[in-house]
Amino acid sequence: MEQSEISLDLLIETSWEVCNKIGGIYTVLSTKARTLQRLYKDKVIFIGPDVWDDNNPSPYFTESRTLLKKWMANPGLPDGVSVRVGRWDVPGKPIAVLVKFDGMYAVKDEFYGKMWELYGVDSLAAYGDYDEGCAFAHAAGIVIESLYRFLGMAGKNVIAHFDEWTTGMGLLYTKWKLPDVATVFTTHATSIGRSICGNGKPLYDYLKGYDGDQMARELNMVSKHSLEKAAAHQADCFTTVSDVTARECEQLLEIRPHVVTPNGFEPGFVPAKADRPVARARARRRILDVADSLTGHIHDDDTFIVATSGRCEYRNKGIDVFLDSMARLASRHLDRRILACVMVPAWCKGPRKDLAESLESGELFRLESPVITHGINNPQDDPIYNRILQLGFANRATDNVEVIYVPCYLNGDDGIFNMSYYELLIGMDATVFPSYYEPWGYTPLESVAFGIPTVTTSLSGFGQWVMTACEESFERCGVDVIGRTDSNYDGVCEGIDNAVRYLSELDARQAGIVGKSAFKTASEAQWKYFITYYNEAYGIALSSARKRQTVV
Repeated sequence: MEQSEISLDLLIETSWEVCNKIGGIYTVLSTKARTLQRLYKDKVIFIGPDVWDDNNPSPYFTESRTLLKKWMANPGLPDGVSVRVGRWDVPGKPIAVLVKFDGMYAVKDEFYGKMWELYGVDSLAAYGDYDEGCAFAHAAGIVIESLYRFLGMAGKNVIAHFDEWTTGMGLLYTKWKLPDVATVFTTHATSIGRSICGNGKPLYDYLKGYDGDQMARELNMVSKHSLEKAAAHQADCFTTVSDVTARECEQLLEIRPHVVTPNGFEPGFVPAKADRPVARARARRRILDVADSLTGHIHDDDTFIVATSGRCEYRNKGIDVFLDSMARLASRHLDRRILACVMVPAWCKGPRKDLAESLESGELFRLESPVITHGINNPQDDPIYNRILQLGFANRATDNVEVIYVPCYLNGDDGIFNMSYYELLIGMDATVFPSYYEPWGYTPLESVAFGIPTVTTSLSGFGQWVMTACEESFERCGVDVIGRTDSNYDGVCEGIDNAVRYLSELDARQAGIVGKSAFKTASEAQWKYFITYYNEAYGIALSSARKRQTVV
């Protein structure tokens, strides 16, 4: 589906992850920005939280003294709310407005009361990060109102797009104060669905039996769920990122999304074809050097490197399945040694000094606990580390499967690899992301974008998309989608075992075919194609707003 354009005078998108890299939503917005900028130029403005200071500046934001200069001179914002304007340092360089929102805490009770009166949002049971998210969203709504009036947008095509429950109050404020602005709300994962899974409850076999409001009370999620539900129902267009999450929304939020907006991919960070061999060789050398220094023995160049990565959600991300699959694989006769890397940030203390010293000196000796690259603050409570030990992985020279736990953010400055995740990804032979709860799943999409075959599940949005877009086999698309339910854990482990073993036995020609198929799949998931779904959502929202104006 090719990109299309609609007539927009202003598009403002608000998220906690604008210029603030936390998780997958940052990837969604920062990669989508380039395509939006191509279509709408500087009619696009992103709004994010200003959680930075001089001692800890945002590495993703470049402040400007000329953008929106006249508005900045007198934005008319309340005490305790201030803004900085600049460019988001991502492809496309869109305008970004960062908002300080401390002043909103003083008026939160009055504001919560108004949102209860107008939209039934129950904030009485709020705790944790609820107040912070709502304070930012409230301030963002005020900033949107100020921009709207300063830019003279009355009667024009204006979209205000809000991502996740953390911005829900901004959407409700905008609807209250600017009823002619068309609103879009995107839930990337429902708060209740994630909580059900995080508490070890089965989501899918019993989905039709769950009542979202009841589960919110049971799981102490009343306020977040109430806000998310209100935003979804009040938005002119409600979207989510996959069919699997659309079914979840329909059941738990009691509204079917108007449009499913799958997450696209921006190929700009993938090395050019001519540079890939060197980048791959460098990444593999670093991974194998770390493995050598950690275990005290040499790993051959043809070691098969497989990895999983993502947020530290042991069950939701399928890390449990990955480790158990590697244990099954270890019992097989294998032609190549398999090195399995678990690249999942935890409560990290920092790089291991003994490992760093070994890497620096080149002297090999078996380290104590040769399964982990960085120190962690809670080894006794870390589920990944403890499962590795329980399964008996010891990374001996005679082992045919070894597991290495990398519990840090791979930002290029971790003290051991000193390469970013993307720089290391190209050195893999395969990746596995056997998610139980994954509304979309950028990690497998990123993998195929680098030409690395991947295994995912039918419970991920990306897996669902692959199942509809192509014949899911390594030779056809570089992806193996394993059917996963609430009750087939062992079957999923067996499927991963078989998939990794199969890939490890391919010769160079066969592996090349699989890699080309992976690149092709990624090329079909670029934003220049998927942006069409967002434009459909914008059209629905504008139509709804016009009808509301006619009624008024």
